[in-house]
Amino acid sequence: MKTMKTKISRRTFIKSSGIALALPTIITSKALGALDGTPPASQRITLGGIGMGGRGSGNIRQLMTDRRVQFVAACDVKHNALRAWKNNKNVDTYFDYRELVARDDIDMIMCGTPDHWHAQITIDAMKAGKDVFCEKPLSLTIGEGRKMVETARTYGRVFSCGSQRVIGDYGRLASAARSGRYGKILEGHANPGGPPRMCYLPGVTIPPNTIEWDLWLGPAPWVPYHPYRCSSAYGLGGQGFRTWYDYSGGMMTDWGGHKFGGATHGMGVDHTGPTQIKYPDGKEYKYLTYIFKNGMKLIKSNRQGYMCEKGWAEPWNGMPVPPPGLRWYEEGARSPHEDCINCIIERRRPFRDVEYAHRVASVCHLGNICFRLKRDLKWDPDKEEFINDEEANRLVDRPRRGPWQI
Repeated sequence: MKTMKTKISRRTFIKSSGIALALPTIITSKALGALDGTPPASQRITLGGIGMGGRGSGNIRQLMTDRRVQFVAACDVKHNALRAWKNNKNVDTYFDYRELVARDDIDMIMCGTPDHWHAQITIDAMKAGKDVFCEKPLSLTIGEGRKMVETARTYGRVFSCGSQRVIGDYGRLASAARSGRYGKILEGHANPGGPPRMCYLPGVTIPPNTIEWDLWLGPAPWVPYHPYRCSSAYGLGGQGFRTWYDYSGGMMTDWGGHKFGGATHGMGVDHTGPTQIKYPDGKEYKYLTYIFKNGMKLIKSNRQGYMCEKGWAEPWNGMPVPPPGLRWYEEGARSPHEDCINCIIERRRPFRDVEYAHRVASVCHLGNICFRLKRDLKWDPDKEEFINDEEANRLVDRPRRGPWQI
């Protein structure tokens, strides 16, 4: 796939040119920094967006509100997603993310693709020296998530996984619960939604100038095109990618990033994983239930909140701000996006660091595996493997197609 527009790297130009010759005769406010606090271009974080539809576009626009960020490149395999940026002379557009990642003048990427692309794109970007903001859910498999964590640590990259509701409504409840306001937490409850299913849609003709189909599939198994495989239609109704096992963990992972994320944060177990996953048998376990080493339970029920010594605690409008010392994001950040930028500048780990995002995604994946096998599971959260269970361990990761290996 060819670059739709190219320009000389800012850093390459500076390195190869005399500084005196490189300076323009007339220096604009944007070149030196403006009175509104916008830093000069040379001091801003240069951002590339990969996956510019729906939520990806929303992430980019929110990151662009930060004056320390300069958006310079957009990538998407769907032609419509790039049309909005074609006429912007300051933004280069690509179909193939590898061209964007190869640029040495980009500091950071936003990954807003469907789930099955998250690991490949972010690992390639980190190896190329980029920091990452990735939309939740972090990964398609537990194995992918661990490799994402290892790559971030090996290459010293800042990696934040977006989950605004862990910081927002569910985060407020989590912090209030951890404060002891309701007494000791006995159980966490969350209601993220169901797992995906296999897709058997027939192939249809690809309309011209709509999608780069082979690139959309990427590491997923090759199948002929059908618009309901790649649509961003929300839910599990069979008309969008979140419905299908090859591309997503369904609503279990999509809303699980928020709801399980908030619940495990409040329970203080977002740095580890459960040791048992109980299949809902309708008797002892009415709902899917996770049991942690400390005996605490996380239940996928029909409500969101905590069963505590003093009763039931759940989100409500106007919930008071948690007490000092229990903030759900670093002081001064008003969103996961702003927290990520602060951490890139200061070279520290963000609130939704890749390790925490991986642990939350793993809870979601473990639930999906339990539903798939329809039986109880025993899990070692340190080794990240099922105990004496070869059938379940085969589902910790998946084969990847062709050149798409991590």
